[in-house]
Amino acid sequence: MDFLNQSGSRQQPKIRMRGPSGDPSDPSPLFDDTSSVVNKHGHGDVGKGPDAYPGQAFLSDPMSNLAMAYGSSLATHGKEMMDKNLDRFVPISKLKYYFAVDTVYVGKKLGLLVFPYMHENWEVSYQQDTPVAPRFDINAPDLYIPVMGFITYVLVAGLALGTQNRFSPEILGIQASSALVWLIIEVLAVLLSLYLVTVNTDLTTIDLVAFSGYKYVGMIVGVVAGLVFGRMGYYLSLLWCCVSIFVFTIRTLRLKILSEAAAEGRLVRGAKNQLRMYLTMAIAAAQPVFMYWLTFHLVR
Repeated sequence: MDFLNQSGSRQQPKIRMRGPSGDPSDPSPLFDDTSSVVNKHGHGDVGKGPDAYPGQAFLSDPMSNLAMAYGSSLATHGKEMMDKNLDRFVPISKLKYYFAVDTVYVGKKLGLLVFPYMHENWEVSYQQDTPVAPRFDINAPDLYIPVMGFITYVLVAGLALGTQNRFSPEILGIQASSALVWLIIEVLAVLLSLYLVTVNTDLTTIDLVAFSGYKYVGMIVGVVAGLVFGRMGYYLSLLWCCVSIFVFTIRTLRLKILSEAAAEGRLVRGAKNQLRMYLTMAIAAAQPVFMYWLTFHLVR
């Protein structure tokens, strides 16, 4: 409402200002000015509401918290299911046993693979019906030497091809894949033979992979000798390693495939035991064949 002063002119009503910018003669401001107040974190966003911090509003939402809890529970359950199914097809706990090696074991096992003739006791040691770890028993199969032997064989093959100006990534890949495929074929053939002969043995697929992978040691020795001494050195060293791996395989598998009577050194009788003996010799004889087939083209 407009007011008239004594001179008759209109006079605007006095508006009371808030804060220190108002009339200093005003003794009692209606409201305190909080626009310049800074919170304890140094932000001046007081009064802006949840739109100032979208993440804070999201976390404060009960439905969001419920969704996060459900997602975390679902991820944990999925991980447990994956570990259970993975252990069913790939026994992770059993693989740890085959890699339980140390430097002393590796050195002794490499010596046994190259010089198996003086070794007498080939039985695997047990503790409470469980085989001891490879680092405690030189006769126990392991996967460390076969895996490292395979990798070293591929590297040595690349070196041999490079010295002959025949190296290429494609040829090296073919070399590695062919060696792996032949290893798988060998293991599958042994498993099929054991099934057809109906042999009751404690040999596992991992054991067969380990025994089949030991031949890479002799292959590496043969290729390196060929690079240093030529083809004659290759043939002599490979011949020695072939005989060694044959003896090693015979003496190792006979305790697994043959009957208990054969393991104790008594005469093997019966058609079934004879068939098992032939199978053991066939597996041992296949090792030198693969060793020559996978290395002869690397030395010229």
